[in-house]
Amino acid sequence: MSATTCNDIEGERRDPGFLRRTWAMVVKEFVQMRRDRMTFATMIFVPVLQLTLFGYAINTDPKHMPAVVLTRDSGPLTRAVLAALENTDYFDFKEQVRDPEEMDRLIRSGKVQFGIEIPASFERDVRRGDRPAILVIADATDPVSTGTAISAVQGVVDTALRRELRGPDAEVKSTPAPFEVTLQRRYNPEGITQYNIVPGLLGVVLTMTMMMFTALAVTREIERGTMESLLSMPIKPIEIMIGKIAPFVLIGFVQMTIIISAAHFVFGVPILGSVTLLVALSTLFAASNLAVGYTFSTVAQNQLQAVQMTFFFFLPNFLLSGFAFPFRGMPHWAQAIGEVLPLTHFIRIVRGIMLKGNGFADMQVDAAALLIFMVVAMGLALLRFRKTLD
Repeated sequence: MSATTCNDIEGERRDPGFLRRTWAMVVKEFVQMRRDRMTFATMIFVPVLQLTLFGYAINTDPKHMPAVVLTRDSGPLTRAVLAALENTDYFDFKEQVRDPEEMDRLIRSGKVQFGIEIPASFERDVRRGDRPAILVIADATDPVSTGTAISAVQGVVDTALRRELRGPDAEVKSTPAPFEVTLQRRYNPEGITQYNIVPGLLGVVLTMTMMMFTALAVTREIERGTMESLLSMPIKPIEIMIGKIAPFVLIGFVQMTIIISAAHFVFGVPILGSVTLLVALSTLFAASNLAVGYTFSTVAQNQLQAVQMTFFFFLPNFLLSGFAFPFRGMPHWAQAIGEVLPLTHFIRIVRGIMLKGNGFADMQVDAAALLIFMVVAMGLALLRFRKTLD
C-alpha cells in the first residue's frame, strides 16, 4: 500500500464525521435488507431448514421398513422367526400374502421393501435337523436402505429359535444353524452405487435447470420492460406461459437424452422397461417443474430473488426425495413432506422403469401424483400471473 493511501486512511480516521457516515451506510444496508424480504428470509430460513433436515430427517440406517410375509407353515417356530425379525426393528410386517406372485408385485411396485417366505414343513424340518431355508427378498435398488437390515437377518439365524428348541429338540441348537437364510437382492444384486445414483440424477438435473431457467427467463422479461410490450399484444396469459415453457421442454429432451445415454452406455445402468414410457413421464415431470419456475417468476421482483426461491424449493427436493438419503429412513413427518414433492415420485418412476422394468400399471400412483402437481402448479402460475397484470 502506498504512503499516500495510508495517509488518506489516517486522515479519514481523524475526520470526526468518518464514523457517523460509516454508521449511516450500515443503517442504510440494514434498511435495504429489511425491504428485500426474500433475501432476508433466505438468509434466515435456509440455515434453519438445513439444521432441521440434517438433524431430524436424515437417517442412513432406516428401520421399520415395510415387509410382507408368505407363510406355508404356521407353527410356533414360524411365529418365533417372524417375531425375531420384527424385534430387530428393521422390519414392519404389513400383511400376509397368498402366493409368490402377489409378493413379487408388491416388491416391484415399491410398496414394500422386503418379502419373507417361510417354506412348508418348516417346523418339522427344523426339529429333524434338516436345516430348511427361509427366503428373504430385498428391493436393493437403494443399497443403503437394505444393507444393515440384511445383516440383521443373518444374525437372526443364531438367536431366533433358542427359546423354542428345548428338551428333546435342544440338540438341534448344537448344529451350525437350525435353518438357513437365502437372500435375494433384486434389481441391484451387486449393490452398484451408479445403479441408484445415476437414474435419480435425471430428476435432480431436470428439477434444478427447468425451474431456474424458466424463473430467470420470465423475470428477465419483467426487469427489461419487454413484458409490458408483450402484454400489449392480443395474447392470453396461458398462451404466454405455454410459449415460455415450450422451448425449455425441448431443452429437457436434450438433457434426458444425454443423461439416459450416459447412464446406459457409460455407467452400464440397465434399461429394462419402456424408453417411450420413461420419456413420456419425464416430460410430465419437466412440465411440473417448469410450472413451478413460472410461478416463482410471478412472485420474484428480480432475478436474484428468482434464484433464491428456486434454491429454497430445490433443497427439500434434494434431501427428502430419496435421492441422497434413504426415503424410508426419515420420520413420518419428513416422509409426508417428501410425498408432496415431485422429485420423490419421479425417482421412483425412473428407478422402476430402468432397474425393475416396471410398466405404467406399477407406477400409476406416482404418475397421478405428478399430474396433479403439474395441474396445481400451472393453475397457481396462471392465477399469480393474472394478479401481477392487475
